[in-house]
Amino acid sequence: MIKQPKPSALSEQVENMIEWLASYGKDERNGVSRLLYDPAWIAAQRAIEAKMNDLGLQVHYDDVGNLFGHAAGRDPEARVVLTGSHVDTVIGGGKYDGAYGIVAALIAVEHLLTQYGQPLKPIEVVSLCEEEGSRFPMTYWGSGNITGTKSRKAIHNLKDASGMLFEQAMYNVGFGLGQHPQPQRSDLECFIELHIEQGQVLEREKKSIGVVSHIVGQRRYDITVHGESNHAGTTPMKWRHDAMFTTAELIRILMHRANSHEDGLVATVGRLDAKPNVGNVIAREVTFSLDVRHSDTETIRTFCEECFNEFEAVAAQHGTRIAYHKWMDEPPVAMDSALNAATESILKREGISYQKMTSGAGHDSQVFGTYCPTALLFVPSRGGISHSPAEFTDTEDLQRGVRLLIDLLHQLAY
Repeated sequence: MIKQPKPSALSEQVENMIEWLASYGKDERNGVSRLLYDPAWIAAQRAIEAKMNDLGLQVHYDDVGNLFGHAAGRDPEARVVLTGSHVDTVIGGGKYDGAYGIVAALIAVEHLLTQYGQPLKPIEVVSLCEEEGSRFPMTYWGSGNITGTKSRKAIHNLKDASGMLFEQAMYNVGFGLGQHPQPQRSDLECFIELHIEQGQVLEREKKSIGVVSHIVGQRRYDITVHGESNHAGTTPMKWRHDAMFTTAELIRILMHRANSHEDGLVATVGRLDAKPNVGNVIAREVTFSLDVRHSDTETIRTFCEECFNEFEAVAAQHGTRIAYHKWMDEPPVAMDSALNAATESILKREGISYQKMTSGAGHDSQVFGTYCPTALLFVPSRGGISHSPAEFTDTEDLQRGVRLLIDLLHQLAY
């Protein structure tokens, strides 16, 4: 039985640190916006850097902005036990997504160093620079660079909504200039990510911890329908090449096909941009997003292929044409069975209820999961709400997750 913090003290510490990190990027609706390389993002990373220094960790950034706090191990040949999550948020998001994993890791490592001193194996806390894809059409930039699945080629000519180039935004805050170590790592033993569920499974099943077996695969597209602008009053319906009308039919096809699946496939259209976007002008161009997720790669591929074949027939009927830009294609990833077994052993020993489950949301763990043994652990989300100021996890669940992380890190590194 390892030494654990007193529950009351731990609860207070977790709550205070969640609020502390949420203060960087907080908006008037009590949401949090920390977008890659923006002022709130850099302020949050600097604050975490200071916290890591206060804990006596060896602190460094890599050249894309991932932040590490290193606790050296007694064994000079041992590989690194890495834990943490992502510091970036969606626009107007909640204060737990990503941030909880960083806060939990800082608290866990602080407690272990205080109670047990130097670990046998090195432990590192990581504040990953980017996961969400909220500013640029690029996800997992932080973990992708660490594992070597992303590189500078991937961001060439990428721009945010204001027209800022990805590379320029990176340069503006001092990264990408060769002033920090290159990000790819070859010294990791495993990665542990503690995260809010962002779903309702744990709450509905009345379980305290989710032990993720695998993360679903997902594809994301920007789909553009090209038509012809014309006068809304003088152009007969039968002579129109209406990009908006075509788009409406395409979205209906997507939703009908997704609703017909009974094996967990989900499809989402969350963004739509029209040109010229004028009320009395027929749209000449409409771009909409498409997000498709499932635990089987072939199911995703078949769904997209069948939808796109039907799209082409609809476009031909309307005298419009379609362009597809696939900017994300992540396969399903299994988490490490040995790490999950170790986690379940702790939960059984402590009498904590848990659920084996899949994750319908993407996480950095799916990037690490193809590179090194990885575990993704969930605490409940009230109402399943996430990516919203209403995102909430009860303090008791937060501290229970931290206690689990302390126990698991002790088992892995001491």
